[in-house]
Amino acid sequence: MLIGITGKPSSGKSTFFSAATLIDVPISPRPFTTIDPNKGVTYVQIDCPCKSLGVHCNPKNGKCENGKRFVPINLLDIAGLVPGAHKGKGLGNRFLDDIRSADVLIQVVDASGKTDSEGNPTDNFDPAEEIIFLEEEISYWIEGIILRGWNKVKGRDIKSLYDILTGLNISESEIERVAKNLSLPLERINWTEEQISLFSRNIKKEVMPIIVAANKIDLPGARENFTRLREKFPDKLIIGTYADGELALRKAAKNNIVKYTPGERSFEIINANDQQKKALEKIKKVLDENGGTGVQEIIDKAVFEFLGLIVVFPVSDEHKYSDNFGNVLPDAILVKKGTTAIQLAGKIHSDLAKTFLYAIDAKRKLRIGKDQILNNGDIIKIVSASK
Repeated sequence: MLIGITGKPSSGKSTFFSAATLIDVPISPRPFTTIDPNKGVTYVQIDCPCKSLGVHCNPKNGKCENGKRFVPINLLDIAGLVPGAHKGKGLGNRFLDDIRSADVLIQVVDASGKTDSEGNPTDNFDPAEEIIFLEEEISYWIEGIILRGWNKVKGRDIKSLYDILTGLNISESEIERVAKNLSLPLERINWTEEQISLFSRNIKKEVMPIIVAANKIDLPGARENFTRLREKFPDKLIIGTYADGELALRKAAKNNIVKYTPGERSFEIINANDQQKKALEKIKKVLDENGGTGVQEIIDKAVFEFLGLIVVFPVSDEHKYSDNFGNVLPDAILVKKGTTAIQLAGKIHSDLAKTFLYAIDAKRKLRIGKDQILNNGDIIKIVSASK
């Protein structure tokens, strides 16, 4: 799966990306510092079963620290979008196209209001405009895709609309559901431009869910703007973030200056000089006010709340919780809530699903059937006819 980091230029997107991945990318107050999208890996966190089971795990993917399992997630830092991008303004449709592969978007907004809609320095810019224009740009972009292929849809059924929207990572049933909810015809389609526009705005919510990172929460005026954003957009998940602070803490932890686990609301200074201590005290003050930097929190919520994913641990030995090589809890796999045992088998390997006999819930030492719905943190052994 893939999380896209998007927003206007100079909102702190690249800093957010670097903080989440510890990958150095160009960071500058100049608009369009990012041209080609940066790709990296970050992590979501869950409580690892190793602690309650009294075992020491050996992750093959991600890592485990103090009973916290870090499960890898792909992250994409997309270049800044500006109003009119769907018409080619700024860097245009090129970067709208970059977001089509994302499962969920985190929009980084400059909550301080110190940059305008195109990322240029200013004062008292309303960050609500950033949220509005991104929604509009994506809707216009989808509308443009539909209009360009409308001759393949007009007079046909809803499947023809799916055929021209296949690149948006959306199913035919989702398209049909949105159209039905809007009371739009599904057969012999002859929608008006107004109906196409209405459909585009609504399908956007299915195609590209957006969480808002109200960034630069440490700067003057940001806290007040953050409160107003939540009041203006009560249906949106908006989290205050301090990407600069998160990046500084992760680098400091890497260099053994502090002891810090991403997502924690505090850190411990291990070996810092006076200048570093002074900077860390400033960071600590923001963490106390904001309840953390918000970077790890928003990534976790994107995966577990917005996408509705859970983590399952497949094993070969249900007694030792290990694979065939003795690695304990080697893999942590993200799957959709409602995933069944046989669907997990197919995700591990298609042959396992074809020859599936039953599964074993290793925690409870119970045999379960193919239609058993899995829960977050389950440890599962798949038994197939090929074994």
